[in-house]
Amino acid sequence: MAFALMALAMSAQQHKLWYSQPASHWLEALPIGNSALGAMVYGGTDVEEIQLNEETFWSGQPHDNNSKKSLAVLPEVRSLIFQGKEGEATKLIDQNFVPGPHGMRFLPLGSMKLQLGHKDVTNYRRELNLGNALATTSYQCGGARYERSVFASQADNVIIVRLTSSKKGSLSFDLHFSTQLQSKVFTVSEHEGINGSVYELAAVVEGVEQEGIKAGLKAECRMLLEADGKLQRGVDKLSVASATTATIYVTAATNFVNYHDIGGNPVKKNNETLASIYGKPYKQLLNDHLKKYQEQYNRVQLALPKSGNSSLETDKRLAAFEKDATDLDMVSLMMQYGRYLLISSSQPGGQPANLQGVWNDKMNAPWDSKYTININAEMNYWPALIGNLAETQQPLFSMIRDLSETGANTAKTMYGCRGWVAHHNTDLWRIAGPVDGTPWGMFPTGGSWLTTHIWQHYLFTGDKQFLADYYPVLKGAAEFLLDYMQVYPAKGEVKAAAGWLMTVPTVSPEHGPRGKNTNVTAGSTMDNQIVFDVLSQTLQAAKVLGKDSLFAENLKFQLSNLPPMQIGRYGQLQEWLIDADDPKDEHRHISHLYGLYPSNQISPYSHPDLFTAAANTLKQRGDMATGWSLGWKTNFWARMLDGNHAFQIIKNMLNLLPDDRKMREYPKGRTYPNLFDAHPPFQIDGNFGVSAGICEMLLQSHDGAVHLLPALPDEWKNGEMKGLQARGGFTVNIAWKEGRPVSASVRSNIGGTLRLRSYWPLSGKGVKEASGSCPNPLFAPADIQQPLRSAELKQLELLPLKRSYEYDIDTQAGDIITLKF
Repeated sequence: MAFALMALAMSAQQHKLWYSQPASHWLEALPIGNSALGAMVYGGTDVEEIQLNEETFWSGQPHDNNSKKSLAVLPEVRSLIFQGKEGEATKLIDQNFVPGPHGMRFLPLGSMKLQLGHKDVTNYRRELNLGNALATTSYQCGGARYERSVFASQADNVIIVRLTSSKKGSLSFDLHFSTQLQSKVFTVSEHEGINGSVYELAAVVEGVEQEGIKAGLKAECRMLLEADGKLQRGVDKLSVASATTATIYVTAATNFVNYHDIGGNPVKKNNETLASIYGKPYKQLLNDHLKKYQEQYNRVQLALPKSGNSSLETDKRLAAFEKDATDLDMVSLMMQYGRYLLISSSQPGGQPANLQGVWNDKMNAPWDSKYTININAEMNYWPALIGNLAETQQPLFSMIRDLSETGANTAKTMYGCRGWVAHHNTDLWRIAGPVDGTPWGMFPTGGSWLTTHIWQHYLFTGDKQFLADYYPVLKGAAEFLLDYMQVYPAKGEVKAAAGWLMTVPTVSPEHGPRGKNTNVTAGSTMDNQIVFDVLSQTLQAAKVLGKDSLFAENLKFQLSNLPPMQIGRYGQLQEWLIDADDPKDEHRHISHLYGLYPSNQISPYSHPDLFTAAANTLKQRGDMATGWSLGWKTNFWARMLDGNHAFQIIKNMLNLLPDDRKMREYPKGRTYPNLFDAHPPFQIDGNFGVSAGICEMLLQSHDGAVHLLPALPDEWKNGEMKGLQARGGFTVNIAWKEGRPVSASVRSNIGGTLRLRSYWPLSGKGVKEASGSCPNPLFAPADIQQPLRSAELKQLELLPLKRSYEYDIDTQAGDIITLKF
């Protein structure tokens, strides 16, 4: 048994995407990145293209989009909504709240192209190895074997391309740079390198204006070419002849400093980057890259059994999975691919992963590739904590702090409120006002939702200094909500809501109630749940830090005035104050289940009626959706403790879509050949969502205990997981056979009581049966109000639950607890 599990674990570290031909379009190319730089590697033989992005290269310049007219009409808007005249309110909001601009866009930098001229090739293979973050291409041509390796080094902030030939002096190519933007491309004089002469190809790329916001950014890309053959310098290209080995070092930068300062010097930045690698041999640069990358990636392993399809090329393997899902290693590949993409697109000191991570080849990316904060940006970071990549959140936390500054002006100018607000979208410039129009933009809790990531980081790490550093951001979000919320009037349309405290105006993201011609409303269920989390987390943070006792008392009081969740006539969780859900509506946004995931307000143990209502809602919404929505549904069904249903959602996601031009031919396609998530079009949040969901199927810690294998599908009979993180600062390893755990260990990183929940009895040193609530506050379940039920609901048959066992273990930091089953 030990040998079998070890073999599985070893295979888990060999995850690769591979193909027997070059990429014919962008969604077949392979992504590499170090957060600052992203690249898509095509693996061409005649012409190799490496498409480039720099994370701060966006349109526009510092600005805000705060309306100066909204505050004057805000009382009228609220009054109209309370009267049930939401259509009239929508017109006022569109006219007075959403002046534009509507956010800037993430730009492509350009492409580095190598004219190789290798047309008749054999034994071709290109691959991306997740274990070392290397994209490699190899083939034979003209009696020589050519190999090419590309990696984006976090250690040195450069992309490095290494070309070799097995036949001495047979490597020749031209190096070009092209871009869709206005640019100047030129070469730089020769100087000495490690292995011979070095020439430089440089490009200065101009940014663009958007919606009247003038271009403020300029990018410089530098490509150093070093070879052991003959180098020649043209006006706008470099040439290599008669070489055996060549290396290209790529770096790029813009004049962006922060959201209000564009006085940086990209030339200086690039000079400093290149100077830092000067004199380092390739082997050292590669080793430094591996050490930095693998320190993060190797923290987690997931081994699930392979099948005969596991050895297929990745696109063919994906197509085969639609018909035969026994290739369970494909599931572990998707989990690790999400972690790989997060490591590659979000690192300390950089920008957060946007709607496409750090990869975009289009002048006008879908939805501008901005930060959509009514679900998508949050979903990007769902794998960070449970997937043992906590540091990848730092760019997100930095953006939240920025928004607490820009959003303070928005809160005051637009609504006359204290604190800070951000709506459903932001960008590099940290705009905080609403964009696009009422159905999308009138979501005043986007910033509030973001702050829950701060609290979750504390629950996973117990880092009180971190909590103290970000407490003003939490408090500011709570202050805005306290000022913005209104008491529902006794004469309002919804009589039962009289006296409740709620946000108004707001929306349930991108979705409206049956019978209404707009989605603007008061107190959507999602908003009520977010408000509960923000007020609760700020209250708890104040207690932990021993500050703001009067403010904390007010938070506690106002929590008691929030609307309770409601179960509607169809046994569903209501999305709005009114019972207007359509049981045949399969809309992609299921925002009112925020309380199930990522929040912890819907529990099978403390509120089985809400838990059942959530299941009914999920069944009514169906099992098919856009790619990102399937990522969310995977997490929903994991939290429903239904591994079989969660696996069905994963199967629905792992449907091949060859490219966007074939959507009619592949209507169920939700994953591209390079395993990018298909909305369609490409959105990276689905990759992150399903990665987190797979982790949630194996480990949960949100509801009072660390739950081992809470949602294991019947088909995942054997497997092993190492390194997932639980709240309370615990790292968990577990192996199972025939659907039952056979061994597990838990490392305590900060000490404290560990409460374990298991479907199987367990034992071990210091393990004792638990009673009462867990004494470790980092596991505290949500203390919500009792839900209300519709008078039209005749019966609500509660979902059955598996019997579970709970145990407590007192731990000290550094303890490793071995468990027996």
